[in-house]
Amino acid sequence: MNTEPGQSVTDTQQPAQNDSLRTYAIVVYAVFAIGILLSGLPVIVGLIMAYVKRNEMTGTIYHGHMTMLIRTFWISLALGIIGALATFIYIGPLIIMGTGIWYIYRVVRGFICLNDRKGVWF
Repeated sequence: MNTEPGQSVTDTQQPAQNDSLRTYAIVVYAVFAIGILLSGLPVIVGLIMAYVKRNEMTGTIYHGHMTMLIRTFWISLALGIIGALATFIYIGPLIIMGTGIWYIYRVVRGFICLNDRKGVWF
């Protein structure tokens, strides 16, 4: 992306490139959603995709979406490990179930924001 320091890129400045970035972001969200159904393995592919393009998306709303998906992965992984360890004290299943609901919420809400061409919340 060729921008001068301090200049941000919006959807109206480079529409062709932003359409490409938006399509890429939709694919990453789809991979994260498919991971819900297929035991989480596709999410690793989505994580790699998010990391690969995130710097290219700097200055656009899509950078925030990739950052949010990356954080969602790492926080979910940490909570999943905590939940697995806490299974021995009988609260693990609750932690794992809560993490799953939180993960689904973030992916769905993030996709809705992306579909509306809005940035994500943090």
